[in-house]
Amino acid sequence: MGVSPFTTCILSITVYVYLLSPVLCRATLDFAKPSNIKATGTGEKLKPKVFIIDMFKPEGAIWYNIPEFDLLARNVTVPGLSPLFPEAHCTQDGSICQVITGEAEINAASSISALVYSNIFDLTTTYFLVAGIAGVNPKVATIGDVTFARFAVQVALQYEFDAREKPADFPTGYVPQGAVAPDQYPTSIYGTEVFELNTALRTLAVGFAKNATLNDTTATQEMRSLYANNSAFAPGASSGPSVRECDTATSDVYFSGTLLGEAFENTTTLFTNGTGVYCTTQQEDNATLEVLLRATLAKLADFSRIIVMRTASDFDRPHDGVSAAQNLFGDAPGYHPSVENIYLAGVRVVEGIVNGWSQTFEQGVKAENYIGDIFGSLGGVPDFGPGSSTSLRKRRTKNAQFT
Repeated sequence: MGVSPFTTCILSITVYVYLLSPVLCRATLDFAKPSNIKATGTGEKLKPKVFIIDMFKPEGAIWYNIPEFDLLARNVTVPGLSPLFPEAHCTQDGSICQVITGEAEINAASSISALVYSNIFDLTTTYFLVAGIAGVNPKVATIGDVTFARFAVQVALQYEFDAREKPADFPTGYVPQGAVAPDQYPTSIYGTEVFELNTALRTLAVGFAKNATLNDTTATQEMRSLYANNSAFAPGASSGPSVRECDTATSDVYFSGTLLGEAFENTTTLFTNGTGVYCTTQQEDNATLEVLLRATLAKLADFSRIIVMRTASDFDRPHDGVSAAQNLFGDAPGYHPSVENIYLAGVRVVEGIVNGWSQTFEQGVKAENYIGDIFGSLGGVPDFGPGSSTSLRKRRTKNAQFT
């Protein structure tokens, strides 16, 4: 789920708005059918071509009762999934499956770990499509947009001062771990700060998604027009919806405001050595990617087969004349179109992979860029951060600054 603001999709407000929405009428159907596959079964493993990863109910339910395929044909109980979403769902032939992780990093990591280590699925050739909504940076994109990331950056993995107590010369209360100023590269590195995905695969996914006719509403158009009045936002926020290539920021903190938005823009730029462009903000992706990276090391998955698609539901900062609090607690007209666009764009990606399986995707899409984490765990030397794990150990000195 995106961070900041669209509070219409949290707690009871989510359910109320969601159930009343004509746009999401198919998502109101009860999808908790009895399982017909149990984790304790001894049958042959399912080997999906595509596994859709959603984070909460509206993201998941938008895929149900669609004409292209039936994800509720086979419902698979997987021990360790979220108590709210204890089943994975698959087409009858098992070629397309879906899991709902639950929101935020802990739920994402726990659910994807349960999935990959369940021994129910053979995921060695599976493509994973992370398909969720997100907040959006109006300098880069707009509500309703469909975005595909190269980098996922864990922007809140930092030291933090309350803004009222930060040093007077600091532009933000966030400081990279092991550093002593906001513009210094972290030297206390956990390994989940940045993940880089396969750009050749992203290009193919973007091509598929551009064939979709995206959902838009009068209310979202009116909201965009308020941002278009600011010259800093006009290029990204005034047109749309469209399909874009830009990067995503992971934070459990549901933030709103210009200062935090700019702080995490700078974090994305810093952590990717100037390559990443902060576009969307959400709560799960680095957790999901860490699990899939470890699964790749265990030869249970393939990190080169991951697509992160986030649709923009709300702006991460206010337009002129509105406070950060009003931005967080006010209406979010982009919410419904963003959920609808998960399906509209995502189904094109899923069908593109399945229909092109034997020609292109079965053998894998060769990555032309570095893929993996900041340690170089999958081989190669990262094009961000201090480099491989070996060079990291050599260069990890207190308060060192990497550029």
